[in-house]
Amino acid sequence: MYKQSATNLLELPEADVKKWLNSFDSILTDCDGVVWLFNNPIEGAVDTINKFKEINKKVFFCTNNSTKTRPELLEKAIRLGFKMNKDEIISTAHAAAAYLKNRNFNKKVYVIGSEGITKELDAFGIEHCGVGPDPISSSLNQFVAEDLKLETGIGAVIVGFDEHISFPKLTKAASYLDDPECIFLATNTDERFPMPNYVIPGTGSIVRAVETCAERDSILIGKPNPNICESLIRDGIIVPERTLMIGDRCNTDILLGTNCGFQTLLVGSGIHQLHHVKAWMDDGSEESKKLIPDVFLPKLGDLLKFM
Repeated sequence: MYKQSATNLLELPEADVKKWLNSFDSILTDCDGVVWLFNNPIEGAVDTINKFKEINKKVFFCTNNSTKTRPELLEKAIRLGFKMNKDEIISTAHAAAAYLKNRNFNKKVYVIGSEGITKELDAFGIEHCGVGPDPISSSLNQFVAEDLKLETGIGAVIVGFDEHISFPKLTKAASYLDDPECIFLATNTDERFPMPNYVIPGTGSIVRAVETCAERDSILIGKPNPNICESLIRDGIIVPERTLMIGDRCNTDILLGTNCGFQTLLVGSGIHQLHHVKAWMDDGSEESKKLIPDVFLPKLGDLLKFM
């Protein structure tokens, strides 16, 4: 329905919007820029998500944010008023740890990221190092000759969002990754955060720096990689053609929906807007077409009046 047409739902008759609402049973939604911005819910989002659940639609929060564990994300959701449970939270920190555990990983992980990742590694009994400030406190020559110390037994590097990213961290990550057997995971490749007036570099900016220095591509854990919701499909919890993906970023959220065969809804409360979509439509390439959502709304709360 409305496949890759970027149809503005507010321009449709009410009966058509209600028919569209009945075309899906399950919902995966991004968090930052869709249901909340930092620590504040976006207007109407809480009531809309809770209404979805009230009318027996399955709802999952699917976030590329690696700075928090699933319990921490759940605590935030509940504090903001969303009626969610832990099994309805899909996070890249947990997915990255699970990726290693499922492959019987028994070495140590060097983490560029936060405690959101290391706490999930702890839950699986996986050793790690690297989190926290690691500044260069001398000249480059002295750092390389005297201060640079590498850990032994590193078998994987995970790169997530790290506000303490530094020259020493990039150096260590690339050095570990010089071993072709070392696993290289990226929680996500989001370029920037949705924030008015400023450009805040996202995890993707850090991942690209490590990839460039290491001369290796990372294995992407988060959106738009279908692996992040593979178990939901495999176990029959969701049916792709009866599932809606909601997001504010087309190259992660909407592309995940396209890759999985979901219906897609872009909301204009975060990164991408209709003028971005129009540019991709005008481009006409197959890659650009994958970024075009089925439908659009200025914000998720605009749905509430139709429910």
